[in-house]
Amino acid sequence: MRISISGTYSAGKTSTAIALSHLTGIPRSPAKTIREIMPDAVPGKALTEVTPAEYVQLAVRRHVGRAVNEALLGDSFIADGSSLQEWIYAAVRVEFGMDPGAAPDGYVPEATPEMAFFEQVTAQLGHYFKQHVRSSFDGFVHLSNELKLSADGHRPMNERFRATCDAMLLAALDELEIPYFMVSGTPRERLEKIVAHFDLPTVCDVDEAIARAQAEYAQIDWRLEQERSKANAA
Repeated sequence: MRISISGTYSAGKTSTAIALSHLTGIPRSPAKTIREIMPDAVPGKALTEVTPAEYVQLAVRRHVGRAVNEALLGDSFIADGSSLQEWIYAAVRVEFGMDPGAAPDGYVPEATPEMAFFEQVTAQLGHYFKQHVRSSFDGFVHLSNELKLSADGHRPMNERFRATCDAMLLAALDELEIPYFMVSGTPRERLEKIVAHFDLPTVCDVDEAIARAQAEYAQIDWRLEQERSKANAA
């Protein structure tokens, strides 16, 4: 079965996908984080500094990485998110601006030709990405937007932006008629609910899966681009 762990910013997608893979023995289809992609795509820039054109490049790079990994794993995998995120995270920036964390309530970005074209390109990417997702997954687990937003200097600190992304993800799943299962609770509760809902096999107990996932998660390089650049220069 091809399952995506879906959700908005800081919903716990990566940690849940890793733990679920350890718990079930089903391989995980990873997705490079945007911050991992940025050194090659837009060296020296923070995400808040990218232009609309640069953001399109980031979205396409991440989608291609996802599509390749999904294809290599075939008919059984657990995906860390989906290409719907690449479309939605871009599309919502049309409403909130390229730096959503700096957008106060009621803020409306300046209507420039550049942003108008970005909106059109994003809509076309969405048309394609939705087709890809519809043909690539059998079901989605959508994590409730219940965790605290991680203030890591990378994610936009804007709860309205975060909630809008969440609503668009759910609306897209309804539009595509992809079955999805809403999950909330502690990491243990989430895993137990997912396994029961999809009747998935297990190869270890939940506590072991969570511990292994925490150790693997801790190995991910979460440094921002400026930190990476300084380290490389040193």
